[in-house]
Amino acid sequence: MITIKSKQEWTVLREGGKRLAVILRQVAANVRPGITTLVLDQLAEKLIRETGDEPAFLRYQPWGAQYPYPASLCVSVNNEVVHGIPDTTILKEGDIVSLDFGVRHRGLITDAAVTVPVGKIDARTQKLIDITKEALDVGIKAVRPGGFVGDIGKAIEKYVAPHKFGIVKKLGGHGVGYEVHEEPYIPNFKTKGNGPKLKPGMVIALEPMLNAGTDDVYLDKDGYTFKTADGKKSAHFEHTVLITEDSAEILTN
Repeated sequence: MITIKSKQEWTVLREGGKRLAVILRQVAANVRPGITTLVLDQLAEKLIRETGDEPAFLRYQPWGAQYPYPASLCVSVNNEVVHGIPDTTILKEGDIVSLDFGVRHRGLITDAAVTVPVGKIDARTQKLIDITKEALDVGIKAVRPGGFVGDIGKAIEKYVAPHKFGIVKKLGGHGVGYEVHEEPYIPNFKTKGNGPKLKPGMVIALEPMLNAGTDDVYLDKDGYTFKTADGKKSAHFEHTVLITEDSAEILTN
């Protein structure tokens, strides 16, 4: 069921989104060669708890998962698309890393992600990051009250197509707020039909995921990490967006 948040809840979500954005910038600024993904996770959890909030991903168990997610931050490196579990992996020069987490502030959840380079990266990989970030911007511009979920994927696919990157079709955006994942599901490509109507009070997380090669992905044996089928790199950006009476407001900017 698609939920509608009240204007009182809008205020809480705005506060939580701002807090998340500040923490995400701080964690991203610590990405460098030689640091482990576990250290980044520990930093994210520390910063979240220092504000009095809770990490929304820690011990969250989505439908179909065999065990709760064991960290506060998803850290996905190179060919890992999303939901990488932090561990002792050491980041190296030329890697790219997606940082994705949620904050529960006064009971309500916001969710965001960025992909950042580790030191210097090649031009093609930088373009992958840039186009993925721009695809998120394009998707957000397609969000409007009275529009449809299908408008988002249509706009993203149209923008990405000339750049020849693979749009991940097995994963997409989602509603958020009361839970980490709510309806509606938001594809990043054109689908048949328009999908659900976008209404004021809906809160959605848009998250295009683009691969340097094929759009195909598979789930790793850890039960959480999705990886590219051809081993090439992947990028991922995400914002939580509130649909108001007359616009789409980015909560995690």
